[in-house]
Amino acid sequence: MPRWLHRFGPKKYELAQHLLVLVLRQECRLGYRLITRLLRSLGIKCACSSAFWYAQDRLPPSLWQRILAATAPSNCHILAIDGTGMSRTLPGPYYYWRIDKPYPVEIPLKLSIIVDTKTKKIVALRLRAKRAHDIRDAKYLLKRSPQANWLVADKGYDANWLHQYCDRLGMAAVIPMRRRGRCRNKNHTLRRENQKFLYHKMYYRREIVESVFKAIKTKFGASIASHKISAQRAEAYFRAIAHNIILKIQEILNALL
Repeated sequence: MPRWLHRFGPKKYELAQHLLVLVLRQECRLGYRLITRLLRSLGIKCACSSAFWYAQDRLPPSLWQRILAATAPSNCHILAIDGTGMSRTLPGPYYYWRIDKPYPVEIPLKLSIIVDTKTKKIVALRLRAKRAHDIRDAKYLLKRSPQANWLVADKGYDANWLHQYCDRLGMAAVIPMRRRGRCRNKNHTLRRENQKFLYHKMYYRREIVESVFKAIKTKFGASIASHKISAQRAEAYFRAIAHNIILKIQEILNALL
């Protein structure tokens, strides 16, 4: 990791200090000013609240993924992939009345993640500003995931090219086939061959990713407070990092008991 956030001007606070505050802000569900006051009252040296607002916007996505990978397991046996919607904070009704628009106007975000089913940790994620099909983010997430033996997903990820891509990565895809009416093309394909792996004990591991979505939305909320898409991605990554760190702390405490 780089020691400093950027290479310009005099530097007083390192990147690790900024990351600590940004992760604790998501864990405690506090604003920039409140988390700064809390840490200073505990004797922790930190910058002003506006510095963290700019730091969250300047962090590149590649650095977020490296930090998330540091909190995720390096090798996995079964990976589960799925997507969900995240809401945005909306302006007040008076603003919509001034611009003559109906209230409320829902503009959802699309969040796709890959989860290790053994540890329930998030290994990769992607946030989109517009609606998109779940399968569009599958290759992006698999490229940033550790080596695994199995990938489980629902029918929304049923595509022969995804089975072929997983086969090149050395894993088998456990995805049920969709019913598309009368099947005219009955040629041998990899998606048909992989149906032999579709047994309940393996496929029902997909429910782990649903429980992770439930845990994140219950703990951090179902909405993202930032307005710019760069800050929204940073907020989603910091929530996943905080989720993985808490699970790691629980593993350490369970091992000591």
